[in-house]
Amino acid sequence: MMKSNRSRELTRREFLGLAGLGVAALGGCGVLPGAGRGSLPSAPGAAGTGRIRTYSLEASTLDFHLDGRIVRTWGYNGIAPGPEIRVAEGDTLRIRVKNELPADTTIHWHGLPVPNAMDGVPDVTQPPIRPGDDFTYEFVVPTVGTYLYHSHAGLQLDRGLYGPLIVEPRKGSLAYDREHVLLLDDWLDGLTGRNPEAALAGLQRSGGMGGMSSGTMDYPRYLVNGRTADDPETLIVRRGEQVRMRLINAAAETVFRFSVAGHSLTVTHADGQSVEPVEIDTLRIGMGERYDVLFQTDNPGVWQIAAAPENKSGIARALLRYGESRGTSPPPPGHYPSELGGKLLSYADLLVAGRESFPSEGLLGGLDRSHHVTLSGGMGDYVWAIDGQRYPDADTLIVREGEWVQVTLRNMSMMAHPMHLHGHFFQVRNGTGRGPFKDTVLVEPHMGELTFDFVADNPGNWFFHCHNAYHMESGMARVVSYGR
Repeated sequence: MMKSNRSRELTRREFLGLAGLGVAALGGCGVLPGAGRGSLPSAPGAAGTGRIRTYSLEASTLDFHLDGRIVRTWGYNGIAPGPEIRVAEGDTLRIRVKNELPADTTIHWHGLPVPNAMDGVPDVTQPPIRPGDDFTYEFVVPTVGTYLYHSHAGLQLDRGLYGPLIVEPRKGSLAYDREHVLLLDDWLDGLTGRNPEAALAGLQRSGGMGGMSSGTMDYPRYLVNGRTADDPETLIVRRGEQVRMRLINAAAETVFRFSVAGHSLTVTHADGQSVEPVEIDTLRIGMGERYDVLFQTDNPGVWQIAAAPENKSGIARALLRYGESRGTSPPPPGHYPSELGGKLLSYADLLVAGRESFPSEGLLGGLDRSHHVTLSGGMGDYVWAIDGQRYPDADTLIVREGEWVQVTLRNMSMMAHPMHLHGHFFQVRNGTGRGPFKDTVLVEPHMGELTFDFVADNPGNWFFHCHNAYHMESGMARVVSYGR
């Protein structure tokens, strides 16, 4: 079991109040001043620092300690989750990946708009890394934020092949006292005699209903930083601190609702991008989404940090313990904080911080291109499709470099779908004209509809897919391709 504490204590800065939060205090994303297009999060081509940060990752089988038992799984460098990678904006990241697995693999740098050849999608942006071979990824890190690296081969994400990727500002102070990175996950590998491939086969045999509850798959365990509710990680704080949490949903098939008992949360970033601070009690985080939150340690005790899987039984948790509360007993593993029923974050609450919004004009003086996409599946067969087509037997979505593109998603299925676009940030249309920049969004079921815009500023063939790994593997994916 990995027991490392992912927290990092920083030099004390006086908390300036919510009005002082935002890009300057927390390190907003870099921007490219697009003529006539507003300002966008940085894409490849951003100026580098000249520093090279070198890492090695070995993908291999390993023993994973879970509730007092040992299961065999796959991970990086002998641990699960994998090691934290932390760099500064503009650094060159060079990572040699050695494949010691019994299967092909790749690594995707989830959320970062890297050059196309570095994106890590097998047979789309690179040949897979064969067993015994290695591959070196190298790119200038284009923008700050909270990101995720993970295998993009088959269902390997539903093992331990993922880890946090944190990009800090090139310079400037950070106005908080302590930071914790929390990776949320659902776990079945090695439990109840199943692995991800066997789970998918069971879903396909049963038409999607075997081992499912309310349309989603039940998992034996839910984890925070690789640990179960019966063996939680404890985060130590002291009264009067400002704490930053970076929340990453690395799960393959589970949407979580997250809260910290006894504390309200202030959301400052969505998918690594700065938003106007908004105070909430709980947030809903889809697979592949990330949120950064701040809270003030003004309520001593031992508190439940809870991630409740949506439409499922069970809980993932960590503990928040004040150093002044020695001897205080923790809440029981199954405790659900009342905050989970409090004010819930919605996309409509999120306003972009420090940047203009949508492009003022496209190549042709307005919107250049629009795609209307229908998500469907799950009605009697475990088949998931986009516009009735299943990847890889699916048409590409064509864009042209420099275009202002709008995508409207309509969900005709009974499940929410976290849709992820590689290589780009997009701006969510949430009715405010200042929607957040993101790379992954939950599209609600039962004819739910969502629209986003992006500028085609990163040429290549890019994957666009549901970040439910089982839906992606069953066909809910397309390639966005730059045409002439």
